[in-house]
Amino acid sequence: MPSLENSVTLISRSRVFPDQKSTLADLKLSVSDLPMLSCHYIQKGCLFTRPHLPPHALLSHLKHSLSLTLSHFPPLAGRLSTSQDGHVFLSCNDAGADFVFAVAESVRVRVVIGGTDVPDVVKSFFSYDGAVSYEGHNRPILVVQVTELNDGVFIGCSVNHAVTDGTSLWNFINTFAEVSRGVENVTRQPDFTRENVLISPAVLKVPHGGPKVTFNENEPLRERIFSFSREQILELKEMVNKKRSSTVGNGDINGFEVSGKQSNDKLNGKENGKLTEMLESLLGRNDAVSVEISSFQSLCALLWSAITRARKLPSSKTTTFRMAVNVRHRLTPKLDPEYFGNAIQSVPTFATAGEVLSRDLRWTADQLNQSVAAHQDGKIRSVVADWEANPRCFPLGNFDGAMVTMGSSPRFPMYDNDFGWGKPVAVRSGRANKFDGKISAFPGKDEKGSVDLEVVLAPETMAGIESDGEFMRYPYAVLFVFNADPHKKCQKDQKTLSESHSSHVEALVPVERVHMESLIRYERSMMKLECIF
Repeated sequence: MPSLENSVTLISRSRVFPDQKSTLADLKLSVSDLPMLSCHYIQKGCLFTRPHLPPHALLSHLKHSLSLTLSHFPPLAGRLSTSQDGHVFLSCNDAGADFVFAVAESVRVRVVIGGTDVPDVVKSFFSYDGAVSYEGHNRPILVVQVTELNDGVFIGCSVNHAVTDGTSLWNFINTFAEVSRGVENVTRQPDFTRENVLISPAVLKVPHGGPKVTFNENEPLRERIFSFSREQILELKEMVNKKRSSTVGNGDINGFEVSGKQSNDKLNGKENGKLTEMLESLLGRNDAVSVEISSFQSLCALLWSAITRARKLPSSKTTTFRMAVNVRHRLTPKLDPEYFGNAIQSVPTFATAGEVLSRDLRWTADQLNQSVAAHQDGKIRSVVADWEANPRCFPLGNFDGAMVTMGSSPRFPMYDNDFGWGKPVAVRSGRANKFDGKISAFPGKDEKGSVDLEVVLAPETMAGIESDGEFMRYPYAVLFVFNADPHKKCQKDQKTLSESHSSHVEALVPVERVHMESLIRYERSMMKLECIF
């Protein structure tokens, strides 16, 4: 199939201002915000079937809705500013957000979600490609791009990562959708208070011209969505929890030593904190206490093992699995669930390649479980203190060829975004902050408890996990067939497909057994069900 990356045509760009002037004082960037100044703008968006509105009416409606929504989120219409003493603030000055309209007449919904890899054209559904968050001093904090497809529409948001994390971003998008469909009282008002441990007097010194991203933006990568049904995830979780972790050995990094941040735990015999002692006391040296592993931790362990196998690393090589952890509910006192800004910390778990591959998934999942469980108020505060002693931007990337970084969350309400003509048929992200080993977790489309993993890997590593039977027995190929007109009924044979939504039909096919067959059947279904289009 020829590349469609150049199939998107920019039609217009305009500035949208809040419906009401802001009364919010300048917000100081926190210890969680400042490190993100070297990261790309976050790019997340939703794919919809075509609304029953002409384009000009849709754009006018969405612009008005965005203006109303910005009154609830004044920071997204502001700009960054740096004081003379070096502190960075978010000025809620009503400077406005950008609104972009683009057209991709040759791109159909099925092209966006069909096939194996995510098509390159998706990257063109977002603006501010390559923009670094520090640039928020001179460019809008937010840009919304509406791209009209042949039979659908994509609403993509690019937002400054030093201003929001995923929790805040999806709260904004949910609110935008609520306002668009006429909800008078929005469900979740953002909280802009700044009286918490994350607000620090420390100053981050940036190089002349601003910080840059810390990974190679031009490295060859493949990007693919792996979908896991609720049933398969529960099967994986049950299997992991039935197995008992192997007895901790005498390797360089053992089961207690990989828990939490490397900076405050015991590694290679060096005592840097009390976390190891606490865990050993709680769990016992021989793992006498069996802790239940969550579904998501089981899934992460499966992925960590598969990627490690595919990379063919030496057994002595230390691998790292990083998870972005929401600290709002982990601090004492807790932050408001709708605290606006970044309230995340990166929690690494370490294990040698040999340990990951020779131990069972229960052992690997245990390491992840211990790391996350240990990341509570005391640990969060120690990470803040460590950063204050040495302020720095966040080093995002795969620096030693053995790292996996998990972002986003299947708990984010991505499919709640009904702008007035139905919920999304898919969620996708742009080019931003992607490198070998970057994984993003999304909720599945229709089934509560299902998960989609957006996996970005070096081509040879992706090929490795695609041929990994242990991994590929769990994801499913999700075949979507879309009805551009929900009121038009199809008379053709649909015996092999199960109805799930008025705008689409979906079937689940195990990838491992019939991957190529499912793709062929998908293409044939497109031809046989022409009445749908």
